[in-house]
Amino acid sequence: MDLTRLEPQPIWKNFAALNAVPRPSKKEERVIEFMKNFGEKLGLDTTVDEVGNVIIKKPATPGMEDRKTVVLQSHLDMVHQKNSDINFDFDNQGIQMEVEGDWLKAKGTTLGADNGIGVAAIMSILESSDIPHPNLEALFTIDEETGMTGAMGLKPGTLHGDILLNLDTEEDDEIDIGCAGGIDVTATQKYELVKPAGQIVMISIKGLQGGHSGMDIHKGFGNANVILGRLLYSGVDIENIQLISIDAGGLRNAIPREATAVFSVRNALEFIENSVSLKAAILEEFAGIEKDLSIAIENYTSPDLGLSREDSKKVIMALKAAHNGVYRMSPDVADLVESSNNIARVELKEGELKILNLSRSSVESTKYAVAEQLKSVFELAGMKVEFSGSYPGWKPKPGSEIVKLMEKIYEKDFGAKPAVVACHAGLECGIIGANYPQMEMVSFGPTIRGAHSPDERANIPSAQKFWGFLKNILAEIPKK
Repeated sequence: MDLTRLEPQPIWKNFAALNAVPRPSKKEERVIEFMKNFGEKLGLDTTVDEVGNVIIKKPATPGMEDRKTVVLQSHLDMVHQKNSDINFDFDNQGIQMEVEGDWLKAKGTTLGADNGIGVAAIMSILESSDIPHPNLEALFTIDEETGMTGAMGLKPGTLHGDILLNLDTEEDDEIDIGCAGGIDVTATQKYELVKPAGQIVMISIKGLQGGHSGMDIHKGFGNANVILGRLLYSGVDIENIQLISIDAGGLRNAIPREATAVFSVRNALEFIENSVSLKAAILEEFAGIEKDLSIAIENYTSPDLGLSREDSKKVIMALKAAHNGVYRMSPDVADLVESSNNIARVELKEGELKILNLSRSSVESTKYAVAEQLKSVFELAGMKVEFSGSYPGWKPKPGSEIVKLMEKIYEKDFGAKPAVVACHAGLECGIIGANYPQMEMVSFGPTIRGAHSPDERANIPSAQKFWGFLKNILAEIPKK
């Protein structure tokens, strides 16, 4: 759709152009080339580092040469999630968008506002001819959503800025000064297959809203993998369950919305009848927050082999025992989730099992406490466990000069004080800050809802507010 009638026009024009380019994490070749061409066409100093980050430098506007250099930073990749009834090829199609009232959303897929609006805002500053600003270094990182390898691969000495403005926060009244670190926990095992001894049943869970596994982890949303584990556990002993296949959840940083399991039971009719009360209880538990949740438990047919009863019980009990959700609230920052885990993906296919988790914490020791608890559970069930993709959190510095300046500008522009917060999402500031310890860092952005899910939507008036705030910050950057 044509977004140019929306305000602010520069942001929506560039966002539409960006969203026409497929940009899944770890497949950013096309969007890297897009951004490289964008900088070069403007005649700006444009480089691509060895991992794929794009750096575009723009000189200060007249009269701003003596101000501190600012790094504007956002990530190029986006989370790819879609509703099961949508036929969409993220590798080859651009995002299809529509306006509903004050919100911009996509048609059955993630929108890419996380972090596409930040990228579009930086593009708009770079191409502007009438916005005052100091010397700028625009840093567009890759692979933020599935490993932060762009930020990790950024070499010391690449940047020379004094202040970094990360445009990847999703509440327009917040100034973010800290975030959680994370670690991937993966459990795997390969099982011998046998012919199932009983009757075949399928459980299908749909309609959960999902969401960001950091920002939304405390909101009580349903996790399809956890619900599946509860339903399977209810018959693990009585019905002699033998698992055949599981396809549940998706990306590590998205709360799972859907799950399907096919398995054998001693008596299908009995299992289905005995599951009625548990199914009703689960629907009642989530009635106030998951209004579209549906659970189908029905007879099925499958020619495939499955796991033994003993191996199936180990898998089911591990799913039941593994921690999901908030692990600890911060004792130092009000209402901040300190540590959590998201059981993100469960896949069983032809005897090969994978369980993917993302554990987060703003405290390094509790990050590993969560990961080690999961490792203990999965290893007790006979699985192999690997830790990978660890990245540090970002320690808050509430008294920094840029934070005070932004608070002052916000209060002047909007007549209210902003919330100066730390968040439970993973931001690249912690990683970048490890190589640039003297650089002051702040994260902010427009209001976005439902990130990492097909319900993702961006508030249009909020983008206007964010755009004005960003321009005023750049105009008032202090002298060196």
